[in-house]
Amino acid sequence: MRVTIFESNEELDRQAADMIAQTVAKRPSAVLGLATGSTPVGIYKALIKQAAEQRLSFAGVTTYNLDEYVGLTPEHDQSYAYFMKQHLFSHLDIPSAQTNLPNGMADDLSAECARYDRMLERQPIDIQLLGIGHNGHIGFNEPAAELIGGTHIAELEAATLAANARFFEHEEQVPRQALTMGVGSILKARSILLVARGADKAPIIKQALSGPITTACPASLLQTHAHVTVLLDKEAGKDLIPDDTTLHLVYS
Repeated sequence: MRVTIFESNEELDRQAADMIAQTVAKRPSAVLGLATGSTPVGIYKALIKQAAEQRLSFAGVTTYNLDEYVGLTPEHDQSYAYFMKQHLFSHLDIPSAQTNLPNGMADDLSAECARYDRMLERQPIDIQLLGIGHNGHIGFNEPAAELIGGTHIAELEAATLAANARFFEHEEQVPRQALTMGVGSILKARSILLVARGADKAPIIKQALSGPITTACPASLLQTHAHVTVLLDKEAGKDLIPDDTTLHLVYS
């Protein structure tokens, strides 16, 4: 596992964007796994800039997002479909038919999860972008005694609801459920890019990257994947030990 710690978020964003852009440049029909929330906003901005500067086309690219809230239409300004359109899709030449998110408005949510898994089986993800929650969740895979491998309906924990409340006018407006790729689906990606920022993420980053592999910290399962790159700002990486032999630490 290669971990790079950056002095500035601008450098981090450029490096993450460059990894995604290189994937597309090498394979114009690349399949990208994408994330939402505050973590990837700067990355998407840098990616849009790089695509314009390099004249890099996304016309052959397919994307799959990790998750979507249950009960929010794609037009709702807090849906992840809306987020992706605002922050990335409307700025690239990617056809809308090639952008995929779970449908949180589906009449049969279980059938929708099965449909999403079939699509992922047909089009394996080349590079999966991830953030990490304060409790170690990736996607909406919350800590539990057991984790579901495939796409499923997730009941969001109180800590996650509280963290997401900043995006809504009132906390009671935050959806209590989401559809999310399972950890098994995430680990099938050919490569994984994990990004974290801020001192508040430092304890869980240490636990996830160098602690025991346990479903009590879903992100710790990333230790089992052969191709994981971790990009951190200096605050998120401050608790990592430079001589930890399980990690390849690079300071940039």
